[in-house]
Amino acid sequence: MKHPVDAHVGKRVRHRRWMMGMTQQQLGDLVGIKFQQIQKYETGMNRISASRLWDIAKSLEVPISYFFEGLDAESIEEAGMDADSSARGDLLADKEALELVRSYYAIPENQRRRLFDLARVLSEAA
Repeated sequence: MKHPVDAHVGKRVRHRRWMMGMTQQQLGDLVGIKFQQIQKYETGMNRISASRLWDIAKSLEVPISYFFEGLDAESIEEAGMDADSSARGDLLADKEALELVRSYYAIPENQRRRLFDLARVLSEAA
């Protein structure tokens, strides 16, 4: 049975890897493990050890705290949420949303701001 924290950390690994345009194979090569192990980490099926999380954070160019952002252990326990139900509520679990975010941040900052303003106006009109 997956623990919600393992699922959350795995999901954050997947999001960051995807945002960097990195495959599971590439991350596995950087960390020194097979891509199948990366798959198990990303689904929360296997728990990531502290030293392995350190290596993954270094490879993905984020602090270790990145993997725990958005995790509120008390609210997960109080809601009785399992790993699957917390993933369903995450907008970035959608590949299309992730691709949109990655594309958005690839746009130069001044143009990105104009696009953001346009999106806000269009969403308010709906």
